[in-house]
Amino acid sequence: MSDTITAELVSIDAALGSDKAEVIRALSELVAGQGRANSAQGLFEDAWAREEKDETGLPGGIAIPHAKSASVTKPSLAFARLNPAVDFGAPDGPADLVFLIAAPDTAAEAHLAMLSKLARSLMQEEFTAALRAAATREDVVAIVEAEIADEQAQEPEAGEQAEPAPVVAEEPAAAAGVRIVAVTACATGIAHTFMAADALTAAGKADGVELVVEPQGSSGYKALPQSVIDAAGAVIFAVDVDVREQERFAGKPVVRSGVKRGIEEPKQLIAEAIAAAGNPSAARVPGAGAASTSTAAPAAQSFGARIQRILLTGVSYMIPFVAGGGLLIALGFLFGGFDVNQDGQAFEVVLQNALWDLPAGGVGQYIGSVLVVIGSTSMGFLVSALAGYIAFAIADRPGIAPGFVAGAVAVLMNAGFIGGIVGGLLAGFIAWAIGRIDAPRWLRGLMPVVIIPFLASIVASGLMLLFLGRPIAWLMLVLNDWLTGLAGTSGIVLVGVILGLMMCFDLGGPVNKVAYAFATAGLASASADNPAPYLIMAAVMCSGMVPPLAMALASTVLARRRFTSVERENGVAAWLLGASFISEGAIPFAAADPLRVIPASMLGGALTGALSMVFAVQSLAPHGGIFVFFAINPIWGFLIALAAGTLVSAVAVVALKRFATKRPQAVTEPAVA
Repeated sequence: MSDTITAELVSIDAALGSDKAEVIRALSELVAGQGRANSAQGLFEDAWAREEKDETGLPGGIAIPHAKSASVTKPSLAFARLNPAVDFGAPDGPADLVFLIAAPDTAAEAHLAMLSKLARSLMQEEFTAALRAAATREDVVAIVEAEIADEQAQEPEAGEQAEPAPVVAEEPAAAAGVRIVAVTACATGIAHTFMAADALTAAGKADGVELVVEPQGSSGYKALPQSVIDAAGAVIFAVDVDVREQERFAGKPVVRSGVKRGIEEPKQLIAEAIAAAGNPSAARVPGAGAASTSTAAPAAQSFGARIQRILLTGVSYMIPFVAGGGLLIALGFLFGGFDVNQDGQAFEVVLQNALWDLPAGGVGQYIGSVLVVIGSTSMGFLVSALAGYIAFAIADRPGIAPGFVAGAVAVLMNAGFIGGIVGGLLAGFIAWAIGRIDAPRWLRGLMPVVIIPFLASIVASGLMLLFLGRPIAWLMLVLNDWLTGLAGTSGIVLVGVILGLMMCFDLGGPVNKVAYAFATAGLASASADNPAPYLIMAAVMCSGMVPPLAMALASTVLARRRFTSVERENGVAAWLLGASFISEGAIPFAAADPLRVIPASMLGGALTGALSMVFAVQSLAPHGGIFVFFAINPIWGFLIALAAGTLVSAVAVVALKRFATKRPQAVTEPAVA
């Protein structure tokens, strides 16, 4: 592993770009150019995705963009000493020392441990000073190799698991009177996890606080002894992902933050933990089975933000059931015709026939029926999965069973996806509340697997059956009757406009997901006699394709000069994302310029939704975009509506960028042929 960094992977005092995206791309190209990655673009995209989650700039002029990527074939470090420095989001200014840490997605534990060792070294002023003073690329390589030599020497034998030990502040002062334990963890578990652990340890030592840290990295982790946890007065969770085995800390006063705060503000975190230890009203780690930690501090979230996160979790887990099931049904129609399941005929065919005993319609009808039955079965889990994973987002695993049961009850009561949402919320919060009960030690092991699911299922599903199911079912019936009544009238156009606006408002956010969930939930009741759900699904899918396609058209064809080089690259990818009905393909554009991109997208989306309804376009598939053309009828109406909305949005965003902007911003964009 001594060649993790070579002179060819080092750049000294060069200008690699004007922003961090260009620097990351240049370093990715260095790695790929040495045959260490099979795609510079793939490595860049993975590193950039990590950067967008949380900026990697650190105090002291340091940045450590990093990724575990399928494109990487050999663990690598690419280094740049930038001149001029580039902003990577650190609070104290731009970075001049940049390490790109590139690890294969199947990297060995020892490799990950070594890369983590390098990241921890960046917390040492002697190490960074030596890098700034290095005269040649070979000097940089020697400095880095000397720093990671100890980790290389400790590489375990093949098959042996690398297991980082807890980080303990040396010689703590007993006079501090408070013992603190901490957990650090980041999304990739390579860099920030261990840097935060070292920063907290150093701050604890300086302040005379007895502090033990458990870094939960990709190279494994060694759990703190339970006796150490039990003796602690408070716990710090500096994490961007769920804490593993959180129940070990149940009942302890807790301070939560993102992992970067553990690097940048360790003293403040320790002070907050000491204060929490002496505060009877401080937030505490939930008991076994209660909600797990999330990427943000729950105490800092508003109620609305927490509900939004919960609903998005439920929808995200539901989508595979919908997408897979819907596409199977669409394929079934392709093989067996659109009447393959008339009056539930497909189920009879599957039960009564076989490949050696074909129905009257032959092999096409049989294969089509099989696909329809599998797809319908998958779609049948839609509401239950939605409810189950809403409950999971609130109460972790003990909430799944009560949520699924409440969702099934919602289906039984004909309460639809609204009933699923209500049932999931009920089950989740009830399971969470039960999990907070301070049960005797002998009972704690039964709480998450027996007691919580049992009681939460009874209460949540009982409330649905006794009180809530019928009113929600009535509401769904009224809504469905209203939509059915609009089918074939001019009023359905208004529905298309509203759905188009919702799909383009937040590009995969809660409003977008509500419109999508509404459309997919209706497919189960669609038929030749009730085409409204098919009309709604077509309008939703067609409108959702508009933003990424419009941004692709604007940035790669209509007005390249008004978009940055990174946006133009995103525009190329947005063509495929838009064609596949992935609205999130427009997010990079909206994040950079929301006041122009979002209104322009909504304008085109509204037009597309309206035209889809005018042309009476029906979609039997809930996902797939243009690639499920065989399930869209008439396809010409779908394409005209999509093209019109895309063109309107693209022209609108170009016009807004041209006329609704300050002149100095227009002239600073790089000119590209």
